Amino acid sequence: MVSEVARRFEVSTGLIYTWRRLALVQEAEPAFLPAKLVDSASSDAVELAMAVDFPNGVKVRIGSAAPCELAAAIMRALK
Repeated sequence: MVSEVARRFEVSTGLIYTWRRLALVQEAEPAFLPAKLVDSASSDAVELAMAVDFPNGVKVRIGSAAPCELAAAIMRALK
């Protein structure tokens, strides 16, 4: 259920519906990429929240102290 997912990830249900609607109308390349979980002890960064390696070679590391809005803006800029 959308409400359960929204609660689990602390986002509004409206945001999930917006993401779904945008995903359905966009005719660009898929926005999903393969993900690989790594041991956080192997990371060089302190309190790393997210690490993304894009297919074009760009590597993004975002710390847990970074605001969600900043992380989202970075990902949008690099897509």
